[in-house]
Formats: sequence, structure tokens, C-alpha cells
Amino acid sequence: MKTSITYHRVKTTEELKAILKLQEENLRHSISEEQKVKEGFVTLEHDFDILKKMNESCAHCIAKNNDKVVGYALSMLQYFKRDIPLLIPMFNEIDKVIKEQSRSSNYIVMGQVCVDKSVRGKGVFRGLYNYMAEELKSNFDAIITEVDTKNKRSLNAHKAVGFETLKKYSSNNQLWEIISLRI
Repeated sequence: MKTSITYHRVKTTEELKAILKLQEENLRHSISEEQKVKEGFVTLEHDFDILKKMNESCAHCIAKNNDKVVGYALSMLQYFKRDIPLLIPMFNEIDKVIKEQSRSSNYIVMGQVCVDKSVRGKGVFRGLYNYMAEELKSNFDAIITEVDTKNKRSLNAHKAVGFETLKKYSSNNQLWEIISLRI
């Protein structure tokens, strides 16, 4: 099948369900140790309701190959910090960094990024972030996210598109790197 990648904001329930399916296929507990090292992984499992609420506040960005969702970058506004308990430590650390470094607090959190195996290495990751930055630059100064330091593939990919480390911290027996992309 010919690869024809396009980028969009999520508009339908079917697109949200496709995100959840792609997420499930790439969750840390759904793949082998070898795949985690080689391909990377996602940590957090969203439920449909929170994914929909996040999308209604700021539509997620997706990559499609023909009509199939093959990648996503989730948009999470700051007021969701209490809705996902696993992310409370990240938001607390971001708040500390912003205060310590006198940074702008006008940021959006990229809640998770994932690219389907069928299109990895074809620029979809970079395309998602380029699209997201272009779509959100009139409302935000930066995209901030965190990556498990064991997820080398993801960390390297983020650094390749311009993310810079703000801070490393430990939470839930994991070492995280908070990273930021100026937009």
C-alpha cells in the first residue's frame, strides 16, 4: 500500500477509538522487552472519556495514511493535571521549573505521542510535531512533555525535532525527563 500521510485535528469518535487502539498496541505491558528497546513504548493508558474531554478542550493531532490513523500527539491543557493521577508529579515538576527558570507558563502538555510500526522511520513523528506546533503556536509558547529515560528511542526522537531537557526527576519508581519545544 502506498504511503500517503496527512495531518489533521481529531474530529470524530472513530478517530478517538483509533488512537486508543494504537495506544493499546504500544503500551509498555503489551510489548516485549526487545520491542521496548528497539521501538519505544507508551506508558499511560487513557480511557475514552478522558481522551474525549481532552480533545474537546484542544483537539489532538493525528497522522493518517489514507483513512487509517497511524500516529497521534495528544493535547493536554494544564487544568487536566488533576484528572490523571499518574501525571500529577509531572505537572508539579513543570510548575517548579517554570518558577525556577522564570519561563513562560503559557504551554501545552503533549500528553502522549505514538506512531504505528507500519510508518516508523518515514518522518511521521517529526510531521506530527511540526503540525502540532503550527496549529498551536498562536495560543502557546511551548509544548512540554516527559519521557521515561529508559525509552531511548523516544528521547532521541524528541531531541532530533528540537526538544530540550528542562529537568530530570523520579516518580513511581521511574526516572523521567521533562522536555520542552519552543513554538
